[in-house]
Amino acid sequence: MSKRDYYDVLGVAKDADKKDIKKAYRSLANKYHPDKNPDNPEALEKFKELAEAYEILSSEDKRAAYDRFGHEGVNGQGGGGYGGGAGAGGFSDIFGDVFGDIFGGGGGGGQSRTRRGSDLRYTLELDLEQAVWGCDEKIRIPTLVNCKTCDGSGAKKGSTPKTCGTCGGAGQVRMSQGFFSVQQTCPECHGAGQVISDPCNDCHGQGRIQEYKTLSVKIPAGVDTGDRIRLSGEGEAGTHGGPAGDLFVQVSVKPHAIFERDGANLYCEVPISFTTAALGGEIDVPTLDGRVRLKVTPECQSGKLFRLRNKGVKPVRGGPVGDLICKAVVETPVNLTSRQKALFTELAESMGEGTDHSPKQKSWFDGVKRFFDEIKK
Repeated sequence: MSKRDYYDVLGVAKDADKKDIKKAYRSLANKYHPDKNPDNPEALEKFKELAEAYEILSSEDKRAAYDRFGHEGVNGQGGGGYGGGAGAGGFSDIFGDVFGDIFGGGGGGGQSRTRRGSDLRYTLELDLEQAVWGCDEKIRIPTLVNCKTCDGSGAKKGSTPKTCGTCGGAGQVRMSQGFFSVQQTCPECHGAGQVISDPCNDCHGQGRIQEYKTLSVKIPAGVDTGDRIRLSGEGEAGTHGGPAGDLFVQVSVKPHAIFERDGANLYCEVPISFTTAALGGEIDVPTLDGRVRLKVTPECQSGKLFRLRNKGVKPVRGGPVGDLICKAVVETPVNLTSRQKALFTELAESMGEGTDHSPKQKSWFDGVKRFFDEIKK
């Protein structure tokens, strides 16, 4: 099932700032929290969806990747929900996110700065021949890489991040409201446990900068539109020592002037002269690996299909090679001379009004006659 737009999930505009996003999230999460809806599975699913949307839109890096590439750009980055797992928070993480400023709640401490980089998607257009036979392609993509000046720390060369004085490096601070005594994300370091007093001039304290990089992609034989090639570790760099994301190269095969592809089979239309269709003969037919001679049987009609075995595509996931299926298209002669017109007139007269030479014409007229007879009744 396709995911809903994260902005629609939270009910905010795409240019909403962090404050509006957080406000919308807290309001909705409070409404659908499982503790308030213990016997409502729909509320639980809604709560998980809200948590995932908030995790993406509350992070500058993930939100930027989502705005550029949609859900594909943040695959594996959405947390939320019960159960946890790689890239996903358990119940305590969600509870902390929802009620951090109200009740406080769980949190990640200083380790929350280390995050895996976002996945990227690149659409690669290929000619049909490239897709069928495979090829090596070079692509150039924009991505976030670790700042070389500060080695990804975000601090100016010669300085280091300092332990946050507000939380003592824990990333959380404890507070009391009424009879609650809870903890919340530190407002000074935003959960990092450290602050950068002297940020790097190149990355402005982010630890990453945007660059273009050129990659070589090996395209296996038989790929088709919609196939994806995963390049591990070629996505955006992680933050503060986190692993890089992956790059997904999405294949898009351009339309071909002659052939159409359907799975392992190729299709093409083959024009056949009037005389060859009537008397039979041989014609040249193109294939992806050269020309072949096709034998046309006498009295060939438009639409007749000829199958050339093993002249199609070998699927990338294995299986037999497909066929090339040629559709005959009988051409009516044009630009006739007076002599040629006379010969056609003589041919038509020799055929007379009989239906032996045009069996489809007889069946069509019989059908028309039955149609009008039914109307009269």
